[in-house]
Amino acid sequence: MTSTGSYAAVPPVEPPVRERLLRDLLGERRLALGRRASDRFWGLFGALVVTAIAAGARLWALGRPGKLVFDETYYVKEGWSLASLGFEAAWPDKPNPAFEAGDVSSYKTDEAEYVVHPPVGKWMIAIGMRLMGGATDPMAWRIASAVIGVVAVFLMVRIARRIFSSTLLGLVAGLLLAVDGEAIVHSRTGLLDQFLMFWVLVAFGCLVMDREWARRRLADRVAQIVEAGGAIGQYGPRLGFRWWRLAAAVSLGLACGVKWSGLYFVAAFGLLTVVWDFTARRTAGIGRWWEDAAVVDTVPAALVMLPTVVAVYIASWSAWFAHPQSYLRDWAVVNDVSPPGWWPDWGWAQGAWEAGRSLWEYHHMMWDFHTGLNSDHNYASHPLGWIVQWRPTSFFWEKFAPGQGPCPADSAGDCATAVTSLGNPLLWWLGALAIPLVLVVVIRFRDWRGAAALAGIAAGWLPWFLYSWPLADRTIFTFYSIVFTPFVILTLVYVLAVGLERTPPRSADRRIVCWLAAVLVVLIVGVSVLYYPIWTAMPVPYEYWQRLMLLPSWI
Repeated sequence: MTSTGSYAAVPPVEPPVRERLLRDLLGERRLALGRRASDRFWGLFGALVVTAIAAGARLWALGRPGKLVFDETYYVKEGWSLASLGFEAAWPDKPNPAFEAGDVSSYKTDEAEYVVHPPVGKWMIAIGMRLMGGATDPMAWRIASAVIGVVAVFLMVRIARRIFSSTLLGLVAGLLLAVDGEAIVHSRTGLLDQFLMFWVLVAFGCLVMDREWARRRLADRVAQIVEAGGAIGQYGPRLGFRWWRLAAAVSLGLACGVKWSGLYFVAAFGLLTVVWDFTARRTAGIGRWWEDAAVVDTVPAALVMLPTVVAVYIASWSAWFAHPQSYLRDWAVVNDVSPPGWWPDWGWAQGAWEAGRSLWEYHHMMWDFHTGLNSDHNYASHPLGWIVQWRPTSFFWEKFAPGQGPCPADSAGDCATAVTSLGNPLLWWLGALAIPLVLVVVIRFRDWRGAAALAGIAAGWLPWFLYSWPLADRTIFTFYSIVFTPFVILTLVYVLAVGLERTPPRSADRRIVCWLAAVLVVLIVGVSVLYYPIWTAMPVPYEYWQRLMLLPSWI
């Protein structure tokens, strides 16, 4: 005869300290990412497929049009003279027709050009031309932009995959960047903003990696203390040197070396990474987490990142220092500006003073230019409209009669070729709708993913309101939005991520979210197919071009 007594309840097994901390600091989804071989395979193979799509959109007929478009007239020629002489040389009057015809050496070898942007982007353009064998082929003018654009798509896949802990969402984010109009146009033109976007995205990716590395290290060290019989009190452990943060600082220095607007990302990303440190120590159960993070994380971050950004930026001017013919290189000598009395009188120290003081004067001139630029331009735009691409910038436009130029003789009407820096309308309009929604979610749930995406948009967009009516009247353009294009996409994908995470698996609501997301992605790709000709100077019927101009402000 057996008894039917009740069994004692078995208490749940407490997970190891490190496992519990990792779950709290990174989330279960992130810890599960990549565990399955199929997930790892699609994480890499899928990224390569999306990157191949981006490469096709950017590299096909890259030499079209065979003319310098928009600000290529500055940056391509400056890059070529920089590669040839070591400084940006002046050119004779109206040099473009000769340059486009292959006469790429008519620059003045004894006269520097006054340029208003740092040299990193122009050096990248120059490297592309050198690798292509010179500047006589229009494809060479743009190859660096195209390659950088392709790499940016690959990075986007990997960064978004890590942020959202989803291979699928990473691929969606990369695909949206691969087919967006701003990204395609800037990948097919030799302008600086493409390189600014790239280094900003690299810096962002490095900081995402740093966030994960730091949290894993924090979990390891806290677990070691607890498992050794100790306790975490008011202060936590140090984490050691953070190489990913150093890499981010180098990338931000290079971004500033392309355009000064990279400074806004130094501020935004610096604040972002510090906030991540504060929340990590709070989550780990450290008593005085705010004080601990300020001393152990924030101070070292400032001591590493800020000097690195400055050092990389100054190093980007190495060619200017090395060539006496550079613009204003001898300003201090010519104007007899002496160093202060306490400055050492050693020869090299005097030379360093003269060079540094001359560079400072040059930067003062550049600052005056950028803050005082208010010339009229047909495509100047207020930043309020950038987020919906209200006034896109026309880089190139030509109209041909039948039988003229690329227009077939049997064409029923005129033809047009255009390079319009217009983002995919559906993508950007959805992104504009997503921003306030994401802001509400971030405030309500303190989700770092949405905050990270919004930080990139804020750094690339909001500062330009200071240069616009009613505060100022500087000439600025919608194409500047390329630098925060990846973050608009991350914001849109974040909405999709929240929708998937807040619906039960295999439920009707989950199926609705999946179908809606799939339909929107297909529609965005379809819109890109329709607009691709006017992003790439393909000859199309004039009426087709007109039908694509949905708003009068696009013309």
